[in-house]
Order: sequence, then structure tokens, then C-alpha cells
Amino acid sequence: MNPARLRPYVAAFVSRYQLTLQYRAAALAGFATQCWFGAVKVMVIAAFYATAPAAAAVAPITLSQAITYTWLGQGLLALLPWAADPEVASSVRTGAVGYDRMRPVDTYGFWYARAAGWMTARAVPRATLMIVFAGIALPLMGFPDWSWQPPPSPEAAVLFAMALCLMIALAASVIILANVLVAITLNDRGVNTLLMPTVIVFSGSLLPLQLLPDAWRTALFLQPFAGLMDIPFRIYAGNLTGLSALAGLGLQAFWTMILVLCGRTLLERAMRDLQVQGG
Repeated sequence: MNPARLRPYVAAFVSRYQLTLQYRAAALAGFATQCWFGAVKVMVIAAFYATAPAAAAVAPITLSQAITYTWLGQGLLALLPWAADPEVASSVRTGAVGYDRMRPVDTYGFWYARAAGWMTARAVPRATLMIVFAGIALPLMGFPDWSWQPPPSPEAAVLFAMALCLMIALAASVIILANVLVAITLNDRGVNTLLMPTVIVFSGSLLPLQLLPDAWRTALFLQPFAGLMDIPFRIYAGNLTGLSALAGLGLQAFWTMILVLCGRTLLERAMRDLQVQGG
């Protein structure tokens, strides 16, 4: 592909990233909130492991891995596709979405790049602060067992870096699919109301999917939302290794391609029938 063709999409990513990064107060508020809920979740998980030693002994994920998983989830919470892109939802309501069809770029690629920049910019400062708090400050304060642990091996770190990139790609494809549904329904309330609880439960944000009933684990591993949090975080913690980790990366890439294909197809149909009223 000609690199010149990628410039508009790179520019869209960078501009949205830089714009979102300016909201420092929101990042600090989000960090404080995520520290609070992270501490609550860690204490709940620790209490479960302490009061059920028999179950903890055979649990598919150790207490240390579950705690690291939790802090990772709080630090990278902004990478989850909670809702449709608010700028797209606003443009649909006002009719400004018509301008996107007039740009000399691919609308799907343009929305995708902007969504990726928006999510990444929201996550970077919060994740950095969370590493300082949960990975450095907690051990210094005498809570090493409740802290964010580093990857157990260089292999896990490399695989996690790959999984993190695929996590962003998958999350952006979910957001664009939500954007298309907003463009079709002309309202983001219904889409966001359904998307948020679905992502929270099936991504592993509420609870590591490995701690759910045994009979569900295979289906939960194969479903698309696992790649948004559960798969990459288990790779980081060393719970998912070897061929299982590679299978997880493959599932992330597979579902990203499927959702991109579905989103692009629906977007073309939606934009073909789009009518902008006013003048």
C-alpha cells in the first residue's frame, strides 16, 4: 500500500489523540475512581481466596495473577468499547455526519483511526498513574502481595505487547460497529445501554472469566469480547502461555477481521440510505 494513502488516517489518529490528551482533569478523576474500585475488587478477590482455601487451591488462576489482572483492568479500562464514539453520535444528531461522506477518504478507516486515537489517549495517562500507584507505591507502603506484578517472563511481555495492539484494534472495531448502529437508529442511547453491560461481563472486566463456572470457559474464551481484556491480561499474568497464548492472539485477530468486515458492510448500507435534513 502506498504510504501516502495512510497519511490522512495517521493524521486523524494523531489529532484525536492529542486533543483527548488535553483533558488532564478527566484523566486524574478517572485514575482516582479506578484506584478506589480496583482496591475494592482486590479486597473482594483476596477475601474469596482466603475464605475458600480448597477452591483457591484448584482455581485456574492464582491470587497473584488475579490481583495483577485487576490492576491491569483498572489501568486500561479506557480501552474498553463502552459506548459509541460521542463525536459520531453528535454528528448523527446534527447532520454533520454528511461531511464525513464528503471527505476524500474512506469513512470506515477515518472513523476507525479516530476511535483508536480517542481510546489510546484516554488510557495512556491513567495506565501510567496506575503503574506508579499499584506497581511502585503499594510495595513501598508494605503491600507487595496486593500490588501490580511485572510479567513473569520476557516471552509473556512480548506476547502481551502483541495482545495489547490487537486489543486496541478489536476495541476500535466494536466502537465502529456501534457507530454504524447509531447512524442507523439515529440515537445512541439504545446502543450504549446494551453495549456497556455486555462488554463489562463478557470482556472479563467484572471478573476474570477463568473464575466463572467450568462449563462456560471454552465458550467464554472463544467469544469476541474475551479479546478485549481477558486474553491479553491472562497472557500478561502468565496464566495463558505457549500454544494457548498464540490461540488467544489468533482469536483476537480473527474477531477483529470479522467485526471490521461486518462494520464496513453495514456502514456502506447505512450511508447509502442516509438522508440529512435541514439547510
